Amino acid sequence: MSNDDLMKKINMLEYHQKLLLKMVGHSRLNFYYLIIENSLSQEEADRILMNCENLSKDLQKQKAEGFVYFHPLYKQFKLFLEPKLNADEVIAACLEQGLYVPLMQELKKYSEL
Repeated sequence: MSNDDLMKKINMLEYHQKLLLKMVGHSRLNFYYLIIENSLSQEEADRILMNCENLSKDLQKQKAEGFVYFHPLYKQFKLFLEPKLNADEVIAACLEQGLYVPLMQELKKYSEL
């Protein structure tokens, strides 16, 4: 294993440790649990959160324009998720943790939940 590989591994472990510390005393941080369980890096998790932020803005714009059908947003959501993650599990975890609630409530309507 090269030094670069070791540093990447250490950085991921440090990130997961920070998330675990946030979870102590909290039982509803299911999104963080999915990150750790699926060994996502901080960059991968940040990319998901950034994309959720963008989709949330799109949802607000579309609602303001009178849209009532948001299946295309669900398709976009599924496309940007890491292959290790299940869209329905992420939606449920985000709702449980209180992340992007309006977006996740809409996406849940199109999921298999």
